[in-house]
Amino acid sequence: MALRNIRKFGDPILRKKCREVENIDDRIVTLIKDMFETMYEADGVGLAGPQVGILKRLFIVDIGEGPLVFINPEILETEGIQVDEEGCLSLPGETAPVKRPKFVKARALNEKGEEFEIEAEDLLARAICHEYDHLNGTLFVDRAKRK
Repeated sequence: MALRNIRKFGDPILRKKCREVENIDDRIVTLIKDMFETMYEADGVGLAGPQVGILKRLFIVDIGEGPLVFINPEILETEGIQVDEEGCLSLPGETAPVKRPKFVKARALNEKGEEFEIEAEDLLARAICHEYDHLNGTLFVDRAKRK
């Protein structure tokens, strides 16, 4: 495993739309392991492919309940509203209040290529939506509530 460089705000790769993962091979599995190592080292709760320079529809999340891998994710359903402070490893030191769904239902593949669905609330729902946005070139500052 290896630490990856986290791309910072202003890097054009953060604004690009990611491509589907065609094949979950050894390179993707290594990337996932590297992403977890990088995220934990940076004290984050999520990390998406473009944040480490890889334009693939892939992100990871761990809010303290165990690691989750999302490959080619889809948001199936959202409900409710929550507003809370958000930050991002690509915008170190920056936070802002962001409105997100309180509940989200998503479908994705895990690192073994197995499809799963997850229903999440509160922080996990926020983290999934935040990382999903990265796959479409959207950053939390784009959704921040203006003061």
